[in-house]
Amino acid sequence: MPGPGCKPVSRGYTQEVAEELKTTIYVALLRAVNVGGRGKVAMSDLREFCVGLGLADAQSLMQTGNLVFRSEDKAAALEDVLEEEAAKRLDLRTDFLVRTADQLAEVVDRNPFPDEAKRDPSHLLVFFTKKAVNEAAVESLRASVKGPELIRADGNVAYITYPDGIGRSRLTNAVIESKLGTRGTGRNWNTVLKLSELARLAAEGPGSSKG
Repeated sequence: MPGPGCKPVSRGYTQEVAEELKTTIYVALLRAVNVGGRGKVAMSDLREFCVGLGLADAQSLMQTGNLVFRSEDKAAALEDVLEEEAAKRLDLRTDFLVRTADQLAEVVDRNPFPDEAKRDPSHLLVFFTKKAVNEAAVESLRASVKGPELIRADGNVAYITYPDGIGRSRLTNAVIESKLGTRGTGRNWNTVLKLSELARLAAEGPGSSKG
């Protein structure tokens, strides 16, 4: 059953029709979920889950829980619906962090580490948070860093460089969440760029790209 305000949209529209219907391109990032393996939630199931909620043109990227779709609803309402319905329909209890395509494009544009993004994109992490973080929390996180990592925060997103690698760092997701005082999920720069491009293509209409 579609979530509140979610209405399926025909795949035969133009961007002008989509704008008239007031649909928005969204990206949903799942927190702390392992998908694709045996006994796990498959990305195909997540796409079908979106379709069942009336979210149009659902696409996925990679196996780390990244979705792109259209909806008439607001991001906060979508997060609530996705989390509630995922628990009911998929037995999946996790956070969904929803951003518009424009918001994700802004994340790319505002990257404070352009050199690192070009030189070593897999070691640049964008950490999306459920709520905006204040400077005191960011300073607390910086103070906890014992290695070469650098941190910049901007509203509900933090940019973190991991020169020695993400997997070897003590600056884990659990530490980041604890110091910032909010839940979140991270994606490396390569994934962020791919998601932003997928969302951009989705805005141009059907047939451009598939997850």
